[in-house]
Amino acid sequence: MLIGARQPGPVIENFTYHRVPVADGVSLSTAVGGSGPAVVLLHGFPQTHLMWRHVAADLAADHTVICPDLRGYGASDKPADGYSKRRMAADVVALAAALGHERFALAGHDRGALVAFRAGLDHPAAVTHLACLDVLPTLDMWDVLRGASAAVGWHLFLMAQPPGLPERMIAADPDAFFAHFLDQWVNDPAAIDATARAAYLAASREAIPSIVADYRASAGIDIDHDTADRAAGTTLAMPVTVVQQDWGAALGYDAAALWRAWAPDLRHHTTRAGHFMAEEAPAEIVQRLRELLAR
Repeated sequence: MLIGARQPGPVIENFTYHRVPVADGVSLSTAVGGSGPAVVLLHGFPQTHLMWRHVAADLAADHTVICPDLRGYGASDKPADGYSKRRMAADVVALAAALGHERFALAGHDRGALVAFRAGLDHPAAVTHLACLDVLPTLDMWDVLRGASAAVGWHLFLMAQPPGLPERMIAADPDAFFAHFLDQWVNDPAAIDATARAAYLAASREAIPSIVADYRASAGIDIDHDTADRAAGTTLAMPVTVVQQDWGAALGYDAAALWRAWAPDLRHHTTRAGHFMAEEAPAEIVQRLRELLAR
């Protein structure tokens, strides 16, 4: 493990950066700050660990806060394969153990929430508390994207295609592609300042094949893993908090009911913030996480 590893671009102030091996040939760039019980925070798309900068600073007052770039994103390694959420969840468990934490609370946003969900199912002895921000589990996500309303998830269908075309299309104008989501999914554009926006675009521009591979896995092997767990009746054993925009009202489904099928000990909240809620409403997200950690 390399401590004080150089981090390209902006950083979370007062956090130390590490480069931690988690699998053969794969190391994760990770920011660590604070002391106390461990909380791991996983970023979403099209972002990096930097999205947690406000939340992490607050939680670090009384927790060890661990913010990695996921496999395939940011400054972490980007292998050609290995993007099932099961593999990415195993990365997170190995990362926490390497930093001295066999048990930890886990929160994820967007793609990171899918990794966190899988970690909770696969590693219940390690994950003490689980928070998922603005996603549905993979099986439910595909089920609700029907008819014209499915256009909101057009990128999911694009990146589900076989290797080649999605990568070429995105690479033709990556900044336009990734900026679309930063612009369309935010309610308060000022929440993502120019420095953070530039960092997200630069990181995404350099990670097109691995980002597409991550999404492609959610149209293939991740469905297989979730289907097997649903058939076996596997559920999340730890306290779970979900915070979402009210997409259920817009698209005609009961998000809390879908989540409760996976999480018997669930507290489900909707927010008026946009998708990038950890940046748009950090105080709200800190409150929900602290409530979860107290359960």
